[in-house]
Amino acid sequence: MSQSDEAGSSESKDAVLFVGFNQDGTSLAIGTSKGYKLYAINSVEKLELIYENTTEKDVCIVERLFSSSLVAIVSLNAHRMLKVCHFKKGTEICNYSYSNTILGVRLNRLRLIVCLEESLYIHNIRNMEVLHTIRDTPPNPRGLCCLASKDENCCFLAYPGSSTIGDVQIFDASNLGAVTMIPAHDSPLAAMAFDTDGTKLATASEKGTVIRVFAIPTGDKIFELRRGMKRCVNMYSLSFSPDGQLLSSSSNTETVHVFKLEAQGAERPPEPNQGWMGYFGKAIMNAATYLPSQVADVVNQGRSYAVVRHPFAGVRNICIIANLQKTPRLLVASADGYLYIYAIDPSEGGGDCTLLKQHKLEKIGGVGASPGSEIPPEHPPSSSPISYAAVVRQPEKSTAESLGSDRGADNESPPPPQRPEV
Repeated sequence: MSQSDEAGSSESKDAVLFVGFNQDGTSLAIGTSKGYKLYAINSVEKLELIYENTTEKDVCIVERLFSSSLVAIVSLNAHRMLKVCHFKKGTEICNYSYSNTILGVRLNRLRLIVCLEESLYIHNIRNMEVLHTIRDTPPNPRGLCCLASKDENCCFLAYPGSSTIGDVQIFDASNLGAVTMIPAHDSPLAAMAFDTDGTKLATASEKGTVIRVFAIPTGDKIFELRRGMKRCVNMYSLSFSPDGQLLSSSSNTETVHVFKLEAQGAERPPEPNQGWMGYFGKAIMNAATYLPSQVADVVNQGRSYAVVRHPFAGVRNICIIANLQKTPRLLVASADGYLYIYAIDPSEGGGDCTLLKQHKLEKIGGVGASPGSEIPPEHPPSSSPISYAAVVRQPEKSTAESLGSDRGADNESPPPPQRPEV
């Protein structure tokens, strides 16, 4: 899950070009004009800087494999080259060069995916061999794609199946075969996310008013959630909670929405007496049975269960729901270099989420330091938008270094063989 910016702020001495979480929300990466940083997120109060690199300049993509030492990076200076590094050893494992700009990188313990505008490369993450290339995909200038983090049995990859409507192509990156095409929206896709198990896929279109959740691999629609009705928005990110029961969404508005995924017809706890408004709402829901299907769909769409209201709007951001000290928290990282941590309790009634901590990311004293600095509510919003842009070429060299694993970061694997150019 990530957001990157090709340009950043020309006035900033340390422009933030990328902000992204790892697969389970235990780590945060930021790429800047001066290099990149990796943080460990273990608690609300402490954000630990575990690694800082100042040799790679203008880093626009940083993807870490869970909590391992493996990191994939792309810089604006070499936007067609992907570098895979072992950051604890300070070594480059290998690099690959591609025919066009790298727009996105996704990885799990089985596969590494490189997304170009009209193709995707599927690598075996253990030796970086190119297993398959999906060519002539519909134009995808956002580099929009997502990879299920759980790699057991089937490792699903999702990417746009059209550049004019919101079709989603599901591909099995483990067995290297197409699975299904999902007609998700009438407008082009803007955001997608798998749940932890890879059994649900959430999608949003460029219109941004409706979020849909589909069962994978069948493609059946199981939830339809309304983010808003009055205005269209630019959707930035979607993220499931670790248990798959909550879904968060962020956009260019001042709100982050959290939805509770409850099966239709499931019994809900009794609600307190809400007077005539409560009876009016129930009457509308009951009447939906007799309305035309298009109207009934709108009435039956789920509404957000909890909301975050930022003191700003228009700043590119990315959200994720992660367990911190066994408690679900909503984390929001913004393009102007801040991390917000909110309380969210599924057992309570929802409503406005409470801000627990704000961390400033770009001014840290050194590795191991905790930022701890808080953002004043009136801090100015960033004026520079962030896009999904990054870059790649083809294999030039490889080393016998370990690719790293979160189950044993320093375990070594055999060196990858020399490969022809992709």
